[in-house]
Formats: sequence, C-alpha cells, structure tokens
Amino acid sequence: MSGALLVALLAAAAPLFARGSETWFELVPCELCLWQRWPYWAAAALALAAHFVARRKLLWAAGAAALVSAGIAGFHVGVEFGWWPSPLPGCAAPTAGGAMTLDQMMASLAAAPTKPCDEPVWLIPGVPLSMAALNLIYGLSLAGLALVIAERNRRR
Repeated sequence: MSGALLVALLAAAAPLFARGSETWFELVPCELCLWQRWPYWAAAALALAAHFVARRKLLWAAGAAALVSAGIAGFHVGVEFGWWPSPLPGCAAPTAGGAMTLDQMMASLAAAPTKPCDEPVWLIPGVPLSMAALNLIYGLSLAGLALVIAERNRRR
C-alpha cells in the first residue's frame, strides 16, 4: 500500500468513526464536532489524488487539511474548557432569552437535536480526553504522517 493511500484511508476513517459513534455509542455531536469532519474528507480526496497522480504537493495539501481539522478541534477544546465562547449559534444552549413567548422559543429551536459545544463528550471512561481532544491528537498525527510520507517520497 502506498503512503498516500494510507493517508487517504486514515483521513476517511476519522469522520466515518465519528458518524459511527453516534450509532454505536449514542453520542450526539455538536456543531463544532460536525465542522471537524469536513477537512478529513478533503484530506482523503487529496491523498487519493496524490496516490493516483504521484504529486507530493497533493499529499502536503492532505496534511494541511488534516491540520485544519486539528485546528478546529483545538478551538473546540478551548470552548469545552471555557477559555472562549463558540461563535457558532448552534453551539449555545437554548435559553428563554428575555421576553420570549413559548411559541417564539419553540420556533427558535433547531430542526435536529443538537448539544452545546461546551459540553465535552467522553468516549473512553476514565480517560480525561474528550472526542475533540482525541481529534486534535489524531489530526496532528495524520498531518505529521502525511508530511513525513511526502518528504520521504521526495527523496526517492
């Protein structure tokens, strides 16, 4: 298996696992969780293209896409720890918001159930790493792997 194909498979595995965890572990993703998935699809496509056309720059771009997901995850960890608020409206817990009537509150609810972004989701009991923190580690690792493989291919 080529290195680029390995990066493509590992990049696709991340959002597929996240989606599967919704079913297998009944985890509910927040809006920031969903945002973290898209760069992995871009990384998978770029790495797959790098596999077929043997372009090192495409593998670098795949690594950069994984790094974007890690960046979003890092931001999400900050939201979970209360270091800063999320700017996304879907991340806020629903509130009565002053003088809203019950009908106004019901109309303002999202079509699909969401959870606030500042509530960490713990995948492994007893391990103090949220899904966002695990994604930060995974995204950084995948980006590093893609860059190492791209550099190794340069020397050949």
